[in-house]
Amino acid sequence: MKKQSESRRTFLKRTAAAAAVFSIVPRYVIAKSGEMPPSEKPNIAAIGAGGQAEHDIGIVARSANIVALCDVDDERGAKTFEKFPGARRYKDFRIMLDKESKNIDGVIVATPDHIHAVAALAAIELGKAVYVEKPMAHNIGEVRKLAEAARKHKVITQMGNQGHSFLGCRLTKAWIEDDAIGDVTEVMCWTNRPTWPQGMDRPAETMPVPATLDWDLWLGPAPSRPYNRGYAPHVWRGWWDFGTGALGDMGCHILDSAYWALKLGAPTRVSAETSSVNGESAPQWSIIRYEFPKRGKMPPVTLTWHDGGKMPPRPAELEEDRRMGDDDGGSLFIGTKGKIMAGTYGNGNRMIPESAMQAYKQPKKDIERPAGHQQNWIDSIKSGKPAVSNFDYASGLTELVLLGNLAIRAQQPIEWDSENMKVKNFPAADPWINGTYREGWKI
Repeated sequence: MKKQSESRRTFLKRTAAAAAVFSIVPRYVIAKSGEMPPSEKPNIAAIGAGGQAEHDIGIVARSANIVALCDVDDERGAKTFEKFPGARRYKDFRIMLDKESKNIDGVIVATPDHIHAVAALAAIELGKAVYVEKPMAHNIGEVRKLAEAARKHKVITQMGNQGHSFLGCRLTKAWIEDDAIGDVTEVMCWTNRPTWPQGMDRPAETMPVPATLDWDLWLGPAPSRPYNRGYAPHVWRGWWDFGTGALGDMGCHILDSAYWALKLGAPTRVSAETSSVNGESAPQWSIIRYEFPKRGKMPPVTLTWHDGGKMPPRPAELEEDRRMGDDDGGSLFIGTKGKIMAGTYGNGNRMIPESAMQAYKQPKKDIERPAGHQQNWIDSIKSGKPAVSNFDYASGLTELVLLGNLAIRAQQPIEWDSENMKVKNFPAADPWINGTYREGWKI
């Protein structure tokens, strides 16, 4: 196979040389006001063109120009390529960023999890706004580097946890701030994921690489291994080298309301009960318990996550004809004066029983709601105002999710030292915290 990997250092050197010829300052800061004129559409490139990327690109295209598209699999990206025939096409995002830097204002990163950080960081260091699908990175070390780089380069960022722009998430926060259910001491969360295989050992069979796929580029920073259709394109989430399991897929959605409304910050202790585990893939099911200390006037709180068919106890207050959450999962806030139940993205939220909801008097204040999550990112590019789930916010939420996976892999309770980014009682977790990278891909 022809070697296509290029060291990030070499890539940045070439791009820096190009920057000497043209400014890489985003076009929206060149205007005298410091903002892009409302009538001007930002130019957007996308890393990833199929799957979730197709959805994100379609929404962004309503108010922006899609000028460049990159996907390592021609077949996976075919529908988007056809929809935007004027967009220049690439397979290697490093080449795209090199050639398109002077033409673009922002970059969508919607790839398997292990590519998020290397792609987003390359765009950020060119001064580009980034929209990165959840979770924003594959490990905690990457999360910290992305947040730091975004602050350093003063770029607009957004993680793709779209529920943060929905009304439900914001109502739950307003109700809790209004003391509607008293002090929240416990939160239960659950999902129907995984809906893909987990708990597998590495397949022994080597399969021919599809003609449309550049497997070496798909692997990116992950350790090299032969192609198998059990990895791509649809089922990578369950493999530790590429994905972050059921929790990584849905945690940034389902935990968002609790993380935001309860000002959770970092937990001090995380423990996990799981099906059998191995070093290759996430378990078939898990129950993860996070313990948080007192935060200002808020009492200590315990948050418990359930996946793989495991569910929290059904609350006695929930009427018999009502289900818990929605098709994909939900959350239950347990306070000293009542309970709130919500769906996967924070919507469908109600106090239970319904009589408590009917008796509640809504707070008399306006609740700001963005026009949409992707649109909020475009609006932020034009105005310079931070997006609602920018990396200063999203980094903490993503760390919370990834800490659950640390507890799964450690198979023992972990004591988290957030300031030093260490598991105090399990130093062997360091490689999972900081990741390992193929030569030429280290960030």
